[in-house]
Amino acid sequence: MGKIIFIEHDNTEHAVNFEAGITLMQVAVDNAIPGIDGDCGGECACGTCHMIIPDEWFDKTGAISETEEQMLSMTPERSQTSRLGCQVEATENMDGMTVRLPEFQM
Repeated sequence: MGKIIFIEHDNTEHAVNFEAGITLMQVAVDNAIPGIDGDCGGECACGTCHMIIPDEWFDKTGAISETEEQMLSMTPERSQTSRLGCQVEATENMDGMTVRLPEFQM
């Protein structure tokens, strides 16, 4: 088990516990994090779980698939370290990670 801190666009922080093996989107949804909807249920088809990973944590999130890249290309608040939470599996190495949430989701 670990802890992830989700930071809303207005800097409101939500520190939550997570179990390794589920996606960051599911961690957020299970903990009612505002702004993360996961409308497609984790199928990488909607972009409503957009998260911005700090540079120092980005390499721990794995590779971006072509499908995820296509979805992110339509995201108006995309950054260099944007990910779709449904495509990032939480691992023990993410304990203490912070994740920023954009003001708007697709």
